[in-house]
Amino acid sequence: MYKIVFFDVDGTLLSEKDRSLPPSTKESIERLIEKGIKVVVATGRPFNLCEEFKAMGIDTFISANGALITCQDKVIYKSVLSQEMIQEVSAYAELSGHGISYFTELFAMNGIGSDDERMLKALKETLSLTQYPNKMGSLSEEIYCICLYADESETQKYADRFPRLRFERFHGYVSNVLEETEVSKSAAIAKVLDYFDICKSEAIAFGDGGNDIDMLELVGLGIAMGNGEERLKQKADFVTKKASEGGIFYALKQFGII
Repeated sequence: MYKIVFFDVDGTLLSEKDRSLPPSTKESIERLIEKGIKVVVATGRPFNLCEEFKAMGIDTFISANGALITCQDKVIYKSVLSQEMIQEVSAYAELSGHGISYFTELFAMNGIGSDDERMLKALKETLSLTQYPNKMGSLSEEIYCICLYADESETQKYADRFPRLRFERFHGYVSNVLEETEVSKSAAIAKVLDYFDICKSEAIAFGDGGNDIDMLELVGLGIAMGNGEERLKQKADFVTKKASEGGIFYALKQFGII
């Protein structure tokens, strides 16, 4: 019996076409909650961009790709980046003319690239943002995640300059900048399962992107969206229809969950 379901957001809960919430997906969430099955959002988004899911009755969120976990607005885990790393990467990005995003419980940028089409396209495709975000006020507050907006050749310069850091690409123009501490959706899911005392065999996960592979491999039933990346589909236990075609409802029905 499955007791908990983890959902990625963009391209999974939300349509890959226009980032709208399909009616059948909303119904699926409502049915899961009615049946007493725990629903958790697991996203690369910052926490403040999850408000619409709170309104649906979801109260547990893995945000910033696993760096922040909240349950009923209580922080149950956070991975805070070192001030030294943030300052050094931010200074180099300013010299190099690259955008950096900062994930606190809110979301802000370094003010670079506001008129760059690659940047604006990436913000829309990864976070459904149609406007360049506010500039970060102070780098001294707790920051859970930063992302670098640069192509592969540009990112390699950062990798060479900061060999102790990891640059994990999840979009053609965006990479997570990580310290040695492991931050991932799967690591965060393991913490949530432990928090609720649920076995991984009793968990389901839905995703569509490369950063969802680890979480689909961790749980008892990993489901890839029809619009997902091919490498994710190859690792999944089941490939459902596209998000825009009611893929979540379809899969949950197929397995008799709702």
